[in-house]
Amino acid sequence: MRTEVRFLLAILLMLGVLVGTNFLFPPVVEEVPLEPDPSTEVTGPEAQPIAPEVAEPGADTAVPSAPGLTPGAQQPALGPQPDSQAPEVAPERIVTVRGPLFRYEFTSQGARMLTAEMAQFEALNREGLVDLIPDGVDGYFGHRVVVGQDTLDLSRVPFTVTPEEGLTIEEGGSSQTLRFSYQAPGNGTAFEVAYTFHADRYQIDVEGRVAGLDRPLLLTDVGDGLAYAEADSANEARMMAYVYNHLQGGIESTNLDDASPGIVEGPLLWTAVRSKFFVIALLAGQDEETSSANGDYLGGLLLEPSPLPDGIGIWAAQTVPNGTFGYRLFLGPQDYGRLTTLGQGMDEVNPYGWRFFRPIIRPFVSIIMSILVFFHTTLNLGYGWVLVIVGVLMRIVLFPLNHKAMKAQLRNMAVQPLVQEIQAKHKDNPEKLQKEMMRLYKEHGFNPFAGCLPLLLPWPMLISLFFVFQNTIELRGVEFLWLPDLSTKDPLFILPILLALSMFLMQWVSLRSLDQPNPQMKMMMWIMPFMMLFIFLNLASGLNLYYATTNLATIPQQVWIANERKKMKGQPPPKLKGG
Repeated sequence: MRTEVRFLLAILLMLGVLVGTNFLFPPVVEEVPLEPDPSTEVTGPEAQPIAPEVAEPGADTAVPSAPGLTPGAQQPALGPQPDSQAPEVAPERIVTVRGPLFRYEFTSQGARMLTAEMAQFEALNREGLVDLIPDGVDGYFGHRVVVGQDTLDLSRVPFTVTPEEGLTIEEGGSSQTLRFSYQAPGNGTAFEVAYTFHADRYQIDVEGRVAGLDRPLLLTDVGDGLAYAEADSANEARMMAYVYNHLQGGIESTNLDDASPGIVEGPLLWTAVRSKFFVIALLAGQDEETSSANGDYLGGLLLEPSPLPDGIGIWAAQTVPNGTFGYRLFLGPQDYGRLTTLGQGMDEVNPYGWRFFRPIIRPFVSIIMSILVFFHTTLNLGYGWVLVIVGVLMRIVLFPLNHKAMKAQLRNMAVQPLVQEIQAKHKDNPEKLQKEMMRLYKEHGFNPFAGCLPLLLPWPMLISLFFVFQNTIELRGVEFLWLPDLSTKDPLFILPILLALSMFLMQWVSLRSLDQPNPQMKMMMWIMPFMMLFIFLNLASGLNLYYATTNLATIPQQVWIANERKKMKGQPPPKLKGG
């Protein structure tokens, strides 16, 4: 069962507890009688070539018809071919770029990136650092140039590298550039691409030029997926996806297991491949403002089979109308703060929650992440203790709402004899029954839903917490007490058991305060904890830590409510005015 399905089941069960409490105790009051956007459609191999229309007709970013872009087809060479006496090919050169956050390796054959190590993140499934580029591929960010039906594949040609010794960027040092140049033999075609690296960022600024060709279409290899780096490879595989942000259609995410060869028509703001915690993205333009102002968008995506098993290679298309091009790369963690600085909605490259719920939880995600980072940095506390503090504070913040709900339950309980009296007296006259129930509401504030509505208001926050704690990079690999990693399940299952026991205790305290035994509530007291144990058993231990903390912090409030209920025992029921 997928994690999201488990959580949805948990939500339904917990909502059942909230609403069921009002209907099972006090007794229930008887009731008186788009079409898909074609611009974002991914088609099959028989689809038309990439030829999207941009926002403004006639703009330079419109991608010309390119019949050669048939997924999986053999592409012809571009321009005249060199004779059989071609000059000797230069030997392959591997150059390394080192910085405080990364270590990249490039090959001069095709100017492709072979290694993308994250200097601050250890791989959890093997020894060494996280490397975003998987084994079995020939590197990422190679290029193809298309003119009409001709294609020049630059991902295997020999480039000249400057500087040949690579780059080393020190902490606090200035940005540095690595340049690759290629001159086609036998004609005037030339290609150059320059990568600029920064000491404090995972962003790479890319600029280049194409000479000797008329309005070529540039294809850039964004990759076939990310290398596995987590201990739970099955869960990580489910999170592997390619994502793009369409100018009109918004963000679309497709699991790599479900992807097939085809074409995605633009214009696109960016495209990316992601895992659970890391992402490789290509963003149009040099920055968010100039990209939007100049109409620098990606023309679309070409999806074709990759060397990986059941893999899909993703190529981003953009026109080169004046012989120059530029874009940005991001290779790094799905750090909310860093992704937000990129703009263009990159912070949603791993969308939180279900599509219909995202507009509601999006602002809560920003608040939650800000709170977590604030406590971690300001108080210099580990994220385990931060989750405990946030769990207790959440109970304190929500206490007024819970208090209001519990008072409403007590008020409803007090007038239950009147409810039963009205129901018995007017059971054959629905109109009179409804009128008397409205009178009861006005005189005594009776409302069967008053006890659950205040408790439903915080649910967007609680659901947001689920998705944040499941996927946030800040919890990855973080140890806490016996827990080796807050982003994975509890290996000893202590937290899920504690979560179930705390739920049992809360219901036990509530049940003991009732005037009469309630068979339904007693059954829920025994069944619900086991259901929650099953659902939360394999969820992230950080999530279980938070929920267990909030449950334990709620018990004192439950005890207070139980004592208030006991005080009401033996008191005479209220009477209707004029009744």
